[in-house]
Amino acid sequence: MRDILPEIEKWQQEGEEIALATVVRASGSAPRPVGAKLAVTASGRMVGSVSGGCVEGAVFETAREVIKTGQPQLVHYGISDEMAWDVGLSCGGQIDVFIEKLV
Repeated sequence: MRDILPEIEKWQQEGEEIALATVVRASGSAPRPVGAKLAVTASGRMVGSVSGGCVEGAVFETAREVIKTGQPQLVHYGISDEMAWDVGLSCGGQIDVFIEKLV
């Protein structure tokens, strides 16, 4: 969180609406550990990382939805190691990401 906090504080001073995504469970070959964070603004800025690749894009879209609705979401992403290589990803694993609007 320390690495993204200065950016979040700057966005708050600018009046941005922000969602914070946090990895709350990771298993297998997950690229980021529990506690990894990604912040997203309503205007489309982001800082941090919860996974990388296609998961990051999906979390970004869900975070913008959370900003609009104000409803937090717990989302699950997972793929087996074998399947990961078949679709060109570097690792498999599973993560659960909690996304909430900062107020």
